[in-house]
Amino acid sequence: MANLESEFVGIKSPNPFWLASAPPTDKEYNVRRAFEAGWGGVVWKTLGEAGPPVVNVNGPRYGAIYGADRRLLGLNNIELITDRPLEVNLEEMTRVKRDYPDHALIASVMVPCEEDAWKKILPMIAETGCDGFELNFGCPHGMAERGMGSAVGQVPEYIEMVARWCKEATDLPVIVKLTPNITNVLYPAEAALRGGADAVSLINTINSITSVNLDVMSPEPMIDGKGTHGGYCGPAVKPIAMNMVAEIARNPETANLPISGIGGITTWRDAAEFMALGAGNVQVCTAAMTYGFKIVQEMISGLSQWMDEKGYESTADFVGMATPNVTDWQHLNLNHITKAEISQDDCIKCGRCYAACEDTSHQAIEMSEDRVFTVKDDECVACNLCVNVCPVENCITMRTLEPGEMDERTGKPVSDAYGSWLSHPNNPSVQAAE
Repeated sequence: MANLESEFVGIKSPNPFWLASAPPTDKEYNVRRAFEAGWGGVVWKTLGEAGPPVVNVNGPRYGAIYGADRRLLGLNNIELITDRPLEVNLEEMTRVKRDYPDHALIASVMVPCEEDAWKKILPMIAETGCDGFELNFGCPHGMAERGMGSAVGQVPEYIEMVARWCKEATDLPVIVKLTPNITNVLYPAEAALRGGADAVSLINTINSITSVNLDVMSPEPMIDGKGTHGGYCGPAVKPIAMNMVAEIARNPETANLPISGIGGITTWRDAAEFMALGAGNVQVCTAAMTYGFKIVQEMISGLSQWMDEKGYESTADFVGMATPNVTDWQHLNLNHITKAEISQDDCIKCGRCYAACEDTSHQAIEMSEDRVFTVKDDECVACNLCVNVCPVENCITMRTLEPGEMDERTGKPVSDAYGSWLSHPNNPSVQAAE
């Protein structure tokens, strides 16, 4: 049976599923419930300096984006870091770690960008027995306007500087949480590595406005007639997060930098995809807020069953396996030819494939008078749009043409040679070289 025990930068946990720093990890009560439900670790909601606590709004803190069936696709939140006193959080963390010594307890931290502030708070938190620190350089609202959160995460020099301060202040692992609100995630990742960080976690939330109330003309969530940008998370951000994880994992400078993957993870498959792209473990927030803590039990059982089917004994066996297959466009094989095929047995004759292809693509699907839909191979470029809009899974598939087989669209046989844009005769660089 698959062993889901996880070790991330020396931090051990019963499984690779951690709760991300967020409202679900804001207090002892929640964290105890999470551990009892089966979560392998938690990142405690971000702690700030001692003194007067942060003040949150006393009104709606979340906005939402829904699918057609009202399934939650994304949350926008305007909540800040913990609004409970530091000493209360530390007392609770101490009790939790004492009672759950085999579970990972990570402290998320955000203080002003001053050396003394970081070096003062980390030893205080370490007395709780926590397993490590996550430096919150990602929060895009409220704290950023005060020179913290993403205001630090968007400046690589600051990331490197603070990471170095923290490594000087503690022997515990230091994880830098990266903001996605940046043009190139490699810059902050490389800065974290230069500063001595043990790992990075990503992504934090994305700057967003999810909706506008058209009756009062204000963004939502709305506080006394006004709204603001917040942090976007949930299933909708998963593709963005996975791309950034993959970019760090395949970059030679950061290829060996451990990654904790965050962003829209709802199922065991989501987790496995992040890990296949290079994440050593994963953190979850929106799924727990949507379905409750026990969703982790489905993640654990699903991942375990899949690993057994594939013959993986531990998660380390498949972490990063997909990374070598992530490449840049110019390296893709242009001699690989596919064509769409429609299963007449499965087709429900809805016509969505026809409408999409006829109106917005390559006019490669033909509709007969009795609504039989067939692919015109001489027009099909295998764009995959018909597969994506078809409501019946596997009704439309892509068939790979074998070498020597005629491509009716070009009138040429399929080549068995690899041919990328770098060697294509239409490439101006190739023409110049000739």
